[in-house]
Amino acid sequence: MTIKGVLFDFSGTLFRIESAESWLRATLADIGLALPEPQLVRAAEALERAGALPGGAPPVEPPTGALGELWAVRDRTAEQHRAAFTGLSRRVALPDAALPDALYDRHMTPAAWNPYPDAAEVLAALGERGVAVGVVSNIGWDLRPVFRAHGLDPYVGAYLLSYEHRVQKPDPRLFSLACEALGVDARDTLMVGDDRRADGGAAALGCGVYFVDHLPAAERPDGLRPILDLVG
Repeated sequence: MTIKGVLFDFSGTLFRIESAESWLRATLADIGLALPEPQLVRAAEALERAGALPGGAPPVEPPTGALGELWAVRDRTAEQHRAAFTGLSRRVALPDAALPDALYDRHMTPAAWNPYPDAAEVLAALGERGVAVGVVSNIGWDLRPVFRAHGLDPYVGAYLLSYEHRVQKPDPRLFSLACEALGVDARDTLMVGDDRRADGGAAALGCGVYFVDHLPAAERPDGLRPILDLVG
């Protein structure tokens, strides 16, 4: 297999979201609200258990009922994505009714994300080898500003975002659109992601699939580098 294109997932693959505590601290500062330290730490832990941080840990107790139905299709539109995550935030006792939407707004900012240590190196090396690069993400907002702010946008030839096409991984259609956008055959394409179910959907088209661990950036300094050996 000669790899002519590489598709990357976003969260947990190329970028890592900030911690729940950092997320809450920054949001409180943005809206001018102060909490005693013990209360802040407890609230951050509760938000993490609820799965309210997009790109963070999944809910310890998956939502049921109407919220559960919304959760299953959250990445198909921007409205559903916001409603699902703010709905999870509202399951936590927070000191201000404005916090769920403020928290959601915070997670969309470039400051909330950090690229993995080897992301720029790997993307640049793929470009130097003439390998086309795309980003395929289940998401409800435009992540392009995050790539631009961190200097990675020049390496990406196409962005295929679920909410822009109303289809979410593992549906093969999103991967097919990505291959078409890059002008590469699926059989000559490698999908790199951290979610075996969602990202593994690319295999249905004949793409190769490579998985990385969804870890804090400091704990995964070189998880992407093996891709360069696969590309050759």
